Amino acid sequence: MKLDGFGLLVNDMPTMVRFYRDVLGFEIKENENAENVYLIKDGTLFMLYERKNFEKMTGRKYEYIKGLNGHFEIALYVDTFGEVDKAYNDAVSKGAVSVLPPENEPWGQRTCYIADPEGNLIEIGSFDRPFESRNDFNGVQ
Repeated sequence: MKLDGFGLLVNDMPTMVRFYRDVLGFEIKENENAENVYLIKDGTLFMLYERKNFEKMTGRKYEYIKGLNGHFEIALYVDTFGEVDKAYNDAVSKGAVSVLPPENEPWGQRTCYIADPEGNLIEIGSFDRPFESRNDFNGVQ
């Protein structure tokens, strides 16, 4: 089995499409009113599914977290510490919710957190070197 992508169930498709496209720069394949939207970021597939359509398809009702979602995060990597600050400031100026401003962590990463319009956490981080030069998965050395 190979990982194909990551899906996120959403309430308000147009708002979420605009956020991921206009604030974070994801490439969008469909229009913002589609039932399922496929986004591409650096070759990774990211999918948005409308909750009501997913429930209809599966014939079930689900419970959803309100407010900030602490069950997962979407991690985005930039090559330098300065790019962390710039990406954070750009995202917040375009409407992202600030959760944790950029700071240097004890394990050598500069990281920050924002939230999308439905409260999903997004980390922007760097180990101050290009992603391709990293020889680890978790950044701890």
